Amino acid sequence: MRTSNPFVSLLLWIALSFVTLFPIYWLFVISVKAPVDLFTTPDVILKSFYWKNYAQVLTDETLRRYMMNSIIIATGNAVLVCTLAFMACYALSRYDLGGKENIFFWTITNRMAPAAVFLLPFFLLFTKLFVIGPFKLYDTRIGLILLYCTFNLPFAIWTLRPTMEGIPKELDEAATVDGASTWQVVREVIWPLARPGLAVTLILTWVFAWNEFLLAATLTSFNARTITTGLSEYVTTTGTEWGKMAAIAMITLVPALFIFGLVQRHIVAGLTFGAVKE
Repeated sequence: MRTSNPFVSLLLWIALSFVTLFPIYWLFVISVKAPVDLFTTPDVILKSFYWKNYAQVLTDETLRRYMMNSIIIATGNAVLVCTLAFMACYALSRYDLGGKENIFFWTITNRMAPAAVFLLPFFLLFTKLFVIGPFKLYDTRIGLILLYCTFNLPFAIWTLRPTMEGIPKELDEAATVDGASTWQVVREVIWPLARPGLAVTLILTWVFAWNEFLLAATLTSFNARTITTGLSEYVTTTGTEWGKMAAIAMITLVPALFIFGLVQRHIVAGLTFGAVKE
């Protein structure tokens, strides 16, 4: 059996890491350059740092509110979606429901159409139909949290399905024989074993809600605008403030890295859970 050369493997991983990380490094380079230097010959190696872009962005009250909106909306949507997907996958994997496979296929069809197709219907629903007195879903955090469920929930169900089906039903039966109720089986047996898959689902749905631009730009105006839509405010008729845009983009990486760090120990286990069965 031929074994690969560790030196070649190391060089390959270094090359792949460079290709992956260089765009982020270049974004950082742009974020620490003065506006005048952006249109000169690009320097890959930085010789000076212009931190004013970060100072102006971090002291901007509007951008701080956009950032908080993004954190609340992405986190709220990810938690809600994972909870609903967990319950849906448990029911579909444990109970013999008629047309179960058709239900799985129907859920994923909601993700097949591009988001632009839903813009006008959702705009009319948010501004005309879902209105109770002075309250409407338009330009609210709860509106975006519920809206993103339309796209994230089908994806979460399909992502979580292999994990749930990989948990033997015999564990449920053994716990039931010992006197456990359905809720106790879900809480003490299914939930701990499904955590790796839930971690993967959580991070993927969170990233989608965090990065989404089109729907947030259309269905918010001021109160619930997210940080991704805030980037567009630096593209004006007088020019584009590339340095500030790059600084904001670098700052938006921090919450994503934090969330990934919290669940990263479950990522590998969750991606391979249920792949091999004895």
